[in-house]
Amino acid sequence: MPVVGFEALPDDSRAWVFGAAAPVVGAAAQSLLSTVDAHLANWRAHGAPLVCAREWRDDRFLVIGVDEAATGATGCSIDGLFHVLRDIESLVGTTLVGGGTVYWRDAAGTVVSGARPVFREAAAGGAVVPETHVFDTTITTVGAYRAGFERAAVESWHGKLLPVAR
Repeated sequence: MPVVGFEALPDDSRAWVFGAAAPVVGAAAQSLLSTVDAHLANWRAHGAPLVCAREWRDDRFLVIGVDEAATGATGCSIDGLFHVLRDIESLVGTTLVGGGTVYWRDAAGTVVSGARPVFREAAAGGAVVPETHVFDTTITTVGAYRAGFERAAVESWHGKLLPVAR
């Protein structure tokens, strides 16, 4: 049984975080998750099943983890995952695969996103402050995800995008 609960993955498991450019809810979220679940149930590297899990968070973030101590993900298996996600983007109406997007919580606690210049503008205008919660989609292990996927901007690489106090 290769698919496990996300909580069962050890901290040193490899992780990928895919952020949706817009919230994915309702039927679109169900379609996304059922497609991902079907892929994970059959996900293999050189014929060996991968011990893997997924987590869906805040209607925006799909986190995939693989226990590479059991079987390591290969380039082809990773490419297959990315292909599935690209294929489903048009069905759910948003992008999941790509880079350069910054995610943070606004004053109401809603997850918002934008390119780095948008984040910098929000910070310059006072809408993003050092205590604003941000999401680090660059994490690469389940342990890093658990320890600090969401944290204050000042505690993350996002802090470098904040204006310098004068």
